[in-house]
Amino acid sequence: MALIQDEEAIAQLKTHHPGLEFEVVVVRTSGDANQTSPLAGMGLGVFVSELEERLLSGDLDMAVHSLKDMPTKLPAGLTLGAIPERRDPRDVLVNRWNCPLDQLPEGARIGTSSPRRAAQLRRYAPNVEVVPIRGNVETRLRKAEGDEADGAVLAAAGLARLGMEDRVADYLSPQRFVPPPGQGALAVEVREDDRRMLDILKSIEHPATRYEVTAERAFLETLGGGCSIPVGAYARCMGHELLMTIFLSNPEGSRVFTAKVDGLKHDPKQLAGDAYLAVAERGGADLLQDTRQPQGPPATENL
Repeated sequence: MALIQDEEAIAQLKTHHPGLEFEVVVVRTSGDANQTSPLAGMGLGVFVSELEERLLSGDLDMAVHSLKDMPTKLPAGLTLGAIPERRDPRDVLVNRWNCPLDQLPEGARIGTSSPRRAAQLRRYAPNVEVVPIRGNVETRLRKAEGDEADGAVLAAAGLARLGMEDRVADYLSPQRFVPPPGQGALAVEVREDDRRMLDILKSIEHPATRYEVTAERAFLETLGGGCSIPVGAYARCMGHELLMTIFLSNPEGSRVFTAKVDGLKHDPKQLAGDAYLAVAERGGADLLQDTRQPQGPPATENL
C-alpha cells in the first residue's frame, strides 16, 4: 500500500513537473515489522517515525504517508508540504455473505484492529462479534472470509487504491459510521526549510482537503496527547462553510457522544474547538477524564 501511495503522489507531481525524476526508497517501519501486537497499543505514528528520521537526516527529500497514521504534532523541522485531493473517506464492510451491515446474521464475526471501528460496530450491529485482525489489506481480506472472521471493516480508499472495490458489500455513511481524522487523504512530508520541494509540492496541494483534514486533526489534538478512546471526525467543505461530524465513545461503545458543527472553512481550528465544546456539553468531557492517561499518543488506525 505504501508503494501504491508513493506512486499516486509521484504520478500527480510528474503531471505538473514532467522533467523531474524520482527514486523510491523503501523504509520498513516498526508498524510494518510488528504484525502481532495490537495497533491500539502501538501508538499513532508507528508507521511514520522511521521515515521522519530519514527526512531529518537528509536521506529522503519527501515522505508520503496516509494522513490518518500521522500524529497531530510533527517533529521540529518537518512540515506537510502538500495534501493532495482526498479519496473516499468512508469505511466499508466486506463479508462472506456480501450483505450490508444491517443484514449481517446473528453472531457474525467482523474483524478490525481499530477501537473506533469496533465501538461503532457494537453500536450499529450489536448482533455481531467483533474480532481482532491485523495485516495488510490483502491479508485482512483473506482473514475476513476464512477461519478467523466472517467479514471486516476497512477503509474505502485503501481498497480503491488496490482496485478491489468489487469486494465491498456496504459503504458506511461517514456522518453515521464516522471515519478517523484524515482518512482517505495522503500527506507529503518534507523539511520545512526545503524551499525547492515546497515549491514543487504546491502543484498537488488541494485547498479544500487541507481545510477538512486540518479541522479533523485539530479536533483530535483538542482531546490531548493522552487520549486513548475511540475517536472519529469527518469534515467537508460546502461553499464557504465547513461542516464536521465527530464521534467519541468508550471502547465498549456503550457511552457514545456525537455532534455536528459548522463554521467558516478558513478557520478550521475554530471549528475543532466548537466541536470539542459540543461533545463536552453532552458529557463527553467526563468520558475523556475517565479514560485519560498520563502519557501516550492516541490509538492508531489501520487501513
